[in-house]
Amino acid sequence: MWASAITAYLHYLSLGVIFAALAIEYFTLKEDLEAKEAWRILWADSVYGIAAVTVLVTGLLRVFYYGKGTAYYTAMTTFWLKVGLFLVVGMVSLYPTFSFLLWLKSLIGEKPAERVKVLQYRRLKGIIVFELIGFSIIPLLASMMARGIGLSGGLGIGG
Repeated sequence: MWASAITAYLHYLSLGVIFAALAIEYFTLKEDLEAKEAWRILWADSVYGIAAVTVLVTGLLRVFYYGKGTAYYTAMTTFWLKVGLFLVVGMVSLYPTFSFLLWLKSLIGEKPAERVKVLQYRRLKGIIVFELIGFSIIPLLASMMARGIGLSGGLGIGG
């Protein structure tokens, strides 16, 4: 029983950490970055990655060991929407991560962070917003799942 409670707690906590990390990235990112700001973004993205892996692992534990049973979840449309959205957001998040990692060379050499190109800046901001929206929809889908909405292939809306 404790393992189930701790797993659920880590799952929810990690989702909150994801929001915090993405908010830090969003509000820190600008075209003229100071080295300190670039490091803040790199650290936030690292925390985001760890939290995302924690959400994935604890989610799998909940599906296979501590939840309502694998058959319950896999029969739900909302479960597959949630998994698909998580994977899409995860794949899209690779672009900012690789972009931020490219800054390491200049940051380790204690050089000022390079100016973020306008197109790249807009793209990074847009992707971070997309991630925030995606991670806002995932808890809605989880809430729907917990109430049986989407069971047996239908969305179950209106019932």
